[in-house]
Amino acid sequence: MQKRSIGLYTKVSEEEKEMIDEKMKLSGTNNMRGYLRKMAVEGYIVCVDMSNVQELVVLLRSITNNINQIAKRTNETGNFYAEEMKELQKQYQKIWCSVEQILNQFS
Repeated sequence: MQKRSIGLYTKVSEEEKEMIDEKMKLSGTNNMRGYLRKMAVEGYIVCVDMSNVQELVVLLRSITNNINQIAKRTNETGNFYAEEMKELQKQYQKIWCSVEQILNQFS
């Protein structure tokens, strides 16, 4: 038995159809029925660009690897190098810039 058995039909103008197509494109879907059903039931679709978060994860992994290498070398030799600290500070600054960009997008 079909789960969805009630058909709803409507007509739209050419301009409305273009707007619907554009919003579908922005939402990243090409399934008209699914898009219209979701919009009718929930009233909105939220699309989140996670590219900045992915970049942040890459930066965090990089700085974590550097910290682990520095800790290992420091434990082995007892020395800590100033240039390593400067590199960590630069990476830390990049991370905070990325975090600020993400927070600005959500505000």
